[in-house]
Amino acid sequence: MKDFAALADRHTNDAENGVDLSVVVPFYDEEEGVERVYDAITEVCSQLGLTYEIVTVDDGSTDGTYRLLNRLAAQDPRLKVIHFGRNFGQTAAMAAGFDYAEGRVIVPMDGDLQNDPTDIPRLLEKLDEGYDIVSGWRAERHDSFRRRFVSRLANWLIGRITGVRLHDYGCTMKAYRAHVIRETRLYSEMHRFIPALAHLEGARITELPVRHHPRRFGHSKIRLGRVAHVLLDLLTVKFLSSYGTKPSYIFGGSGLLLCIGGIAAGVYTLYDKWVNGVYVYRNPLILLAVFLFLLGFICILMGLLAELIVRTYHESQAKPIYRVRETVNVSRQAAGRH
Repeated sequence: MKDFAALADRHTNDAENGVDLSVVVPFYDEEEGVERVYDAITEVCSQLGLTYEIVTVDDGSTDGTYRLLNRLAAQDPRLKVIHFGRNFGQTAAMAAGFDYAEGRVIVPMDGDLQNDPTDIPRLLEKLDEGYDIVSGWRAERHDSFRRRFVSRLANWLIGRITGVRLHDYGCTMKAYRAHVIRETRLYSEMHRFIPALAHLEGARITELPVRHHPRRFGHSKIRLGRVAHVLLDLLTVKFLSSYGTKPSYIFGGSGLLLCIGGIAAGVYTLYDKWVNGVYVYRNPLILLAVFLFLLGFICILMGLLAELIVRTYHESQAKPIYRVRETVNVSRQAAGRH
């Protein structure tokens, strides 16, 4: 096994308790696979020669996931468990895992063993070449044709819009330097956009092919309705990347367009009155068009403004987007940060 001493020495200020590696695993009704995931991760991490922890997040499971995680945590203090009071979704679960992780390097993975823990050493080795993020790429993906097609289309679209071109944004398995992920705030369903968001802060990103296995237990929680959510989140990422520090550009630009449209409508109305003798009250089509145009733009601007307000609200008060019901094996230092 490769010596990761150089990796452990970097960014020593990122972990208070000297933990080198944190593996973050969100679970939602994955009772059948909890022990298998724990055993597989433990087997790999115990051979790395690094101090490690496994941070699991029970995202409001209704099966036996709660009980199994607590039992395993009672046997292994390196296993941290964060239980949510209800299902908040994958982004919130990952955000909680990142918040409570104390490692200098953080590796998230799915809780269904479609990701392979044996890829962790390869991710760390690549990260040790000087990157801040190593993104997993499921080159041989074992999913339905529909999911693979939608994923490829989404990856292409995200790459085009954000400028960060990766083969597989949807792969959970990635390796992050902790100082990078802790500077990246997650909202909505934006966990898949972490590389693009981190790129805004100057993170160095690469990707690495990783294994992908067919699902052996549980069922997929992904629904086609999320496609609309992804598109809306992508628009938000684009807005933040282009106008996050200069929102006056889009607000001012839109204002100019509205002014020009108003002037044009006024000129046309005057032309109709002086040339054709049509009074304003007899020309409702122009007024209706102007009204709809203004209303549409006002709605868009209100949405973007609301996004900024929400972010300011959460970040200024250090208010997380989740609610933790209880924790197991979480140090007071980690809990005190929340």
